[in-house]
Amino acid sequence: MSAPGSSGTAAAAQAPARHLTPGQRRWRRFRAHRAAMASAVLLGLIALAALGAPLAEAAFGHDPYAVDLFARYAAPSAAHPLGTDELGRDVLLRLLYGARVSLAVGLAAALTAALLGTLIGLLAAWHGGLIDAALMRLADIMLSLPLLPLLIVLAAIDPAKLGLPREAAAFDLVRIIVIIAAFGWVTVARLARAAALSLIRRDFVRAARAMGASPAHIMRTHLLANLVGPVAVATTLAVGNVILLESVLSFLGLGIHPPLPSWGNMLTNAQELIFSAPLLALWPGLAIFATVIACNFLGDGLADAFDPRADQRAG
Repeated sequence: MSAPGSSGTAAAAQAPARHLTPGQRRWRRFRAHRAAMASAVLLGLIALAALGAPLAEAAFGHDPYAVDLFARYAAPSAAHPLGTDELGRDVLLRLLYGARVSLAVGLAAALTAALLGTLIGLLAAWHGGLIDAALMRLADIMLSLPLLPLLIVLAAIDPAKLGLPREAAAFDLVRIIVIIAAFGWVTVARLARAAALSLIRRDFVRAARAMGASPAHIMRTHLLANLVGPVAVATTLAVGNVILLESVLSFLGLGIHPPLPSWGNMLTNAQELIFSAPLLALWPGLAIFATVIACNFLGDGLADAFDPRADQRAG
């Protein structure tokens, strides 16, 4: 037998949840995911540190690109908090500038792939028939290709032999983003198509059609607005995968080329010094590990926050 007033207390505790907006309920579920909250804070700190790289350069008074052979392999100190590398360059500053490159590639490639995949998934679900079959068969073909070997082959193509101009830093960044996005849209396209097919059968979409709303208006207002959650989750998870791919390509010498630092090519430079100067490999490896893990936990938290079953239970 329950204590007097216990049912009233439970109802009072649940009442605020019922009166919350969907956005407020999602934010509360996301806050309840401690690993996702900690990951969001960590990623925010990494992004702030990357944006503040010029300030750190001015504060320490070092040029991250300047070679100083007399300061090679310097131990961590007040002047060089993480020491120096094999060319006497400050490791902390190169790590911060490398974060700019790796995070930019990860975000740009993941967002580009998400936009392309969402568009293809929406078009396939809305038109159906031959268009749907053709787009999904294209997705099947893309899925059947071995991604990493294909990326290595495409990244190894010399643009000069194709008659293309090359500005080293900008070209490397754009090439990696385009290559990864061109093969990374498939997962988002399948996810968007499945969600859109479910939404098209809902009453509010049928009502919009009956009222004469244009296909563009329905896809933009009713379908795309309801795809933000699952697409955001997929994009967040993709950022970590893209950072790993960029690191692998740079590690193989096919990604971002020196002197522009990235976490991948910092590992490449350190691979022959793993026993004599292990810290040179530790810092970029730790940065990649922490960022990828944080992206995965953030994706898990967003998946819980946007779970439609939780909204149904709350309603």
